[in-house]
Amino acid sequence: MTPAQTTRLLPQAYRPLFAHTGFRRLLPALAASDLGDGMSVVAVAWLAIEIAPPGRSGLLLGAALAAYALPGALGALLFGRLLRRLPAARLLAADSRIRAVLLGCVPLAWAAGLLHPVLYVALLAGSSVLHAWGNAGRYSLVAQMLPPDQRLAANALLSSSVAASIVVGPALAGFLAAGVSPAWLIGLDALSFAVLAVQVGRVRAPGGEPKTEPKTEWESEAEADAEAGPQAGAGADRPSAGLRLLRKQPELLGVLALTWFFNFLYGPAEVALPLHVTDDLHAGAALLGLYWALFGAGAVLGGLAAGALRRFPLWPVTLGIVAGWGFALVPFGLGASAPVTLACFTLGGLIYGPFTALSYTLFQERTPAAWLTTVLAARSAALLTAGPVGTALGGPLTALMGPRGVLAASGIATVALAAVGAAVRLRSTRRPASRPVRG
Repeated sequence: MTPAQTTRLLPQAYRPLFAHTGFRRLLPALAASDLGDGMSVVAVAWLAIEIAPPGRSGLLLGAALAAYALPGALGALLFGRLLRRLPAARLLAADSRIRAVLLGCVPLAWAAGLLHPVLYVALLAGSSVLHAWGNAGRYSLVAQMLPPDQRLAANALLSSSVAASIVVGPALAGFLAAGVSPAWLIGLDALSFAVLAVQVGRVRAPGGEPKTEPKTEWESEAEADAEAGPQAGAGADRPSAGLRLLRKQPELLGVLALTWFFNFLYGPAEVALPLHVTDDLHAGAALLGLYWALFGAGAVLGGLAAGALRRFPLWPVTLGIVAGWGFALVPFGLGASAPVTLACFTLGGLIYGPFTALSYTLFQERTPAAWLTTVLAARSAALLTAGPVGTALGGPLTALMGPRGVLAASGIATVALAAVGAAVRLRSTRRPASRPVRG
């Protein structure tokens, strides 16, 4: 089957994407790195348990999982002055090379018998330190490569790839781990990022340089802040540059706040669901795995459906997704049976699927090209804190309210979040615009 015949099998919203050679080359490499990260969700934890000293497995497990994710937020803050002016492709390539090298050292050190727990945590932390910038570079590069009317479909493919990796990656890791050490699975993750680094080097993204057309007031002020520096109080070259820029664009700050609270309210549900399975339903890991597998499958389908949402206003659809996910959790608190809540969780994944693509599309459309990577890195850094905070709160809440109560409360609070977001959005649209917005 020729590439043209394959393209005709795709939904109409996605066909134009594959006319772009760069995007067509980049997508499989991005999907491979997502799958590698999906496998590492299991492999990182499993290897930590294997190499932990007696009685210290829980401590090392927590440290390893934190090191694999949280340093990205720190890197977004510390390296803003050095990295915010780099092209998106270079940021994505730099992150991919660092992850390839440092994650690749894990199986080598393990094979040599040198993988001490401290070294393991250090390698994981180093591998993730630029990941917020790499993620920003991924979506900035897509924005540069494609015209505005194709970005939502492209973002939908990228977010669906991440969702699919959550379903397939752990299952594949479990299958492969029957024959090889989890250290080699982390090596496969490293190899996937090496391939991505090579593919990014082959991509040429038109429109990556700052625009020469007249600047918006927001863009002009941001550039003035960057030139003024800390002496002028703006500090655009300081770690908080991206967040300072966001404060000049209330709409983007609203998207970020909505996403942060959405992720935060999801955290307690992630803690409560396993306890709901064991304590309320008196079932085992198989049922818990089925919940997440169905959620992931729904999220993949929902993410792919996002490409067809271009004709609708993005803000109302985004708020509808938040409310829909909240409503999907409410039946847990009503004592619904497992088949009913499985259906609700699948529907919740389907509803949630387009959210990431829509959120990134709003940022891409409202941010000047020269500042997109900085703003997206700030977004990633901020959102990395939401899930852990919500998860930490989930433990005490579950002890106080019970698993069903926490799931229902999370759903109701999420619906309330959507209502508040709609009220704020409605109020802001009734005000006369104080400054032009680039769309």
